[in-house]
Amino acid sequence: MDDLNAPIIEMNNVSLIYPNGTRALNRVDLSIGRGEFVFLVGQTGSGKSSLMKLIYRENDPTLGLVFVEGQEISEIKRSQIPYLRRKIGVIFQDFRLLGHKTVFENVAYALQVTGASRSVIPRKVTKALTLVNLREKAERLPSQLSGGEQQRVAIARALINDPVILLADEPTGNLDPDSSWDIMQILTKVNDRGTTVLIATHNQQMVDVMQKRVIVMQHGEIVQDVDRGMYFATEKNADNKFGGLV
Repeated sequence: MDDLNAPIIEMNNVSLIYPNGTRALNRVDLSIGRGEFVFLVGQTGSGKSSLMKLIYRENDPTLGLVFVEGQEISEIKRSQIPYLRRKIGVIFQDFRLLGHKTVFENVAYALQVTGASRSVIPRKVTKALTLVNLREKAERLPSQLSGGEQQRVAIARALINDPVILLADEPTGNLDPDSSWDIMQILTKVNDRGTTVLIATHNQQMVDVMQKRVIVMQHGEIVQDVDRGMYFATEKNADNKFGGLV
């Protein structure tokens, strides 16, 4: 198979059991193509965050194999994990910004920790802040920004190393509808540039509007996987607490 046509993320028979005995994932098979935009939906505790943590190797699977760009990532030495993570941008619900650093400094820090040359940092940070429409607020502190603006800083930071994969774990969970839509527009723009985007979310309305691929999780298993799907509640579908997908 040509590498360009191979899945960029693949899981084969993957289970994850935490030390306390909790089975977070149960024999998951998953394939995500290069450049896809995918929503991962399901109730709290269904396994969404656990699945994402395997992709950037915060956790290792108890059983099965996880591949990123064709490489089985449990084979990567601990010292090489930072290089894997340069390929993967991660956005969290709680932003995780450094409160004592400016917007510019927060984004630049993601380059500094990888040993980037000082000469390239200003150009790359400015480019990332322009993408998320925050260039004019580069010298503000996070406390001087709205929640939506803070999330945009987090997106810029996640994109600074030009990742091939962007993972977003409830990126609009703490935001109002307008800010949520702004974030989704930015993530769509990022995807249009070729980055694979995987979003774990409870934002039902956003999933319905976007009409992208939707993967539904329940009790650590993938129970539905639909191209151009929707995520909405129906009284008729009593067995599926997430609602129907069409």
